[in-house]
This record gives sequence, structure tokens and C-alpha cells, in this order.
Amino acid sequence: MTAGRGIRRIVKATARTGATAIVAAILLDAVVLACSNEAPEAVGTDTHFPMVYGDRPTVAELSALGRQMFFDPRLSASGRQSCSSCHDPAHAYGPPDRRVVQPGGAAMDRYGFRNAPSLTYLHSPIAFTEHFYEAEVSGGKDDEGPTGGRTWDGRVNNGHDQALMPLLDPNEMANTSREEVVSRLARTDYVDAFRKAVSAPGEDVMADPDDAVTWMTVALETFEQSNAEFHPFTSKYDAYLRDEIELSTAEQRGLTAFNDMKKGNCASCHPGSHKSPQNHYPIFTDFGHVALAVPRNRDLPANRDPDFHDLGVCGPLRTDLSDRLEYCGLFRTPSLRNVALRQSFFHNGSLHALRDVVDFYATRDLTPQKWYGRGASRKYDDLPERYWKNVNSDVPFKPKADGRPRLTARDIDDIVAFLGTLTDGYVTPAARTARK
Repeated sequence: MTAGRGIRRIVKATARTGATAIVAAILLDAVVLACSNEAPEAVGTDTHFPMVYGDRPTVAELSALGRQMFFDPRLSASGRQSCSSCHDPAHAYGPPDRRVVQPGGAAMDRYGFRNAPSLTYLHSPIAFTEHFYEAEVSGGKDDEGPTGGRTWDGRVNNGHDQALMPLLDPNEMANTSREEVVSRLARTDYVDAFRKAVSAPGEDVMADPDDAVTWMTVALETFEQSNAEFHPFTSKYDAYLRDEIELSTAEQRGLTAFNDMKKGNCASCHPGSHKSPQNHYPIFTDFGHVALAVPRNRDLPANRDPDFHDLGVCGPLRTDLSDRLEYCGLFRTPSLRNVALRQSFFHNGSLHALRDVVDFYATRDLTPQKWYGRGASRKYDDLPERYWKNVNSDVPFKPKADGRPRLTARDIDDIVAFLGTLTDGYVTPAARTARK
């Protein structure tokens, strides 16, 4: 069985038999990797998938089709929204502006209630860490809580399931069915290329909406695994790890404070101080879920209802863990790569400056009125009190013994300076000289 036929059978089995997405993802990765002629090399090269299968579809074909779909507003009910509307390549495939949610729906008048994440570095090239599971420490004695999964609540396990969500979400691209998605694809100028790439001999994939939509989302997933686009590892910090440059004094102080367990303690959830033994560059997330009790964003239309609360892993969008009250208020820890390009932060976009984010970690419990409103009678205004016990209170939230915050104003500025080194597209002085 060639790789192309093997992948085709897996995709068709997923659509027709209801095989779980997690199984399909593992099988897909296994077939692709097993059929590669070369072992994956250092992260940053396009070797996670082979470029040619020897049978359709090739990764190049799927990625090219996925790129066209990603930027195509014709796939939406409004004809005005594409994946790139919320995931702009100029902003590390994150939101293009400071708005928490972009308008969507058939008339472009509907809004969700979660901040769009960056799509860069979502797929870990190191391990199968993207699949949601409940982690336990060595020995299995103490539950560490939920880990992995895509989206803020980890409710999908791979890129093709994630790609399907906005196509059918009434607040986003607002197609009412898979048949409607396929009808829109049928009117594009690349539908023949799509049909030729993924149809089995003697078959027309467009005749089966389930097959067609599955292949669409696999194409989108393939595009979103392009290392050059989504995992370039071209930041100043990567150049530092390659011993090509030195960090500035402030950046180096920021890195130290970032890692210091008695100061920022950021690396406890965002590890990334060095390359792994396999020479992989750090992703700056442990893929876990944590409750931070960030301030309520009253600009979100959903929050006009005082009884509405987004509780993350235990709902409302995720429903399978609604009875796990210890998970209420927990949201996935994002990668910090390219974080300096963002203009809205956290799952609800309640803060709009990176310095404020770091300051929040240091002073949330010391000066709650700064974050939850002047004269606020209670803390954690976006989380019902019965879930407060879920809130993380480790350093840096935990103040020093004398009541002072863990981070000084200079520490905060230095950490922000360090985080700025995680933005992709950095060119070393030597490279700039060579270009002249």
C-alpha cells in the first residue's frame, strides 16, 4: 500500500465509520512518518512530512489547497470571512487588531466570546502532546489535571478537527451543514485541483460531503503544519540558542527573572530556557490548563448577561467534562512565542498590553482593585466563588513573606523585553551584513 492510498483510506474511514479524531490523527502521522525516506531533522526544516508520496495526494498538493482555503472568504456564509480574518499571518496567525473577537455570522453581526489564539507552534514537533489527557505525576499518586488538546478548553485533539469548527460555527463562517460547505467549495476556482488531488480513481470526492469536508480540513491541517509558515523558529531567542548573538542586558535579566522560581516562575508553565536533548527548540508551553482568574471583559457581548461565565474546560463550549468542577475556570496555557505581536491577551482578551499581563501575575492578589475594579468587594469577578479554590496561587501570584510582590517594576520591564525576543523574523547582524 503506497502512502497516498494509505492516507486516503484513513481519511475515508474517519468520515464513514466515525473513527475518533485522535485515532485518525495518530494513524495519519504514523503513515506519513513511516513512508518518509528521511528521518525528521532539526526543527525548523520541512521534514515532518515527506514532500512526495509517490501517489496522490502529495503534501505539496494538500498544503497548496489548504493555503487557498485558509485565505478564501467564499467558504463562509457571508462571503466576507476566512480563516485569516481571525488568524492574520502578519500577527503570527493571530488576531489582526485589538478586538477580542472578530465579527462573523451570515450577516457579519455575530460575536463569540473567546480570543482567537495564534496558530503558530500549535502542533508540537516533539511529541504527541497535542492530544487531551489528564496528566498524573510519576507513580500516578497525584493528579496534575488536564493537559493538551486544541482550543482554549482542549476539546479537539488535532488540526483537522480544529479547522472544521469555524466553518460550521454560527458566530464565524456560519455554514449550516457540511453540504453547504461543499457547495461553496464547488464554486471556487480551485475545486478541480481539489477533486483531482484527493479523489480515488474512478470516484469524485465532491459527491460525498463527508469525504469532501474531511479532505478540506486535512488540507487545512497540512498547510498549518508547514514549518516555514507556522514553526519557523526564527526569533532572536532562537539565534541566541544557536550562539549566533547575545541578548541585551535587559533581555538577559528578563530571562533570569522568567526562570527564577522565586520571581517570575514563568517557566513552570512556559518552559523554554534551552533546547531539548534532541536539539528541538522550545515551544514555551507545558500544554497544561490553569485557572488564572483574569478580569471579566465587559466589552464581550456575552458578558452583558451577569449570569454568564466562560468556565473553560468544564464548559460551556466543552460539555464532556461539565461535571468536573475542579476544572472550572481552567484554560489552556498558550505558547509565548510571538506573544509580543498580540494586542489582546488571555482567553477573554481582557488585557491589551503585555506589560499589564506580567504585572497582573505579580499583583493580582495584592491589589485586586487594580484588576477587578475600584472598590471591588470581591476578587475574581469572572469566576463564581465556588470555583475560587481552582485558581492558581503559586509564585508569582504568591507575594513575598513581607507582603511585597515577587516582581519589581524593573523585573516586569525586563521580562517584557525578554518576551520580545520570541518574535519570529529576527535577522542577525551577520546576516544583515551579508545581504548588503
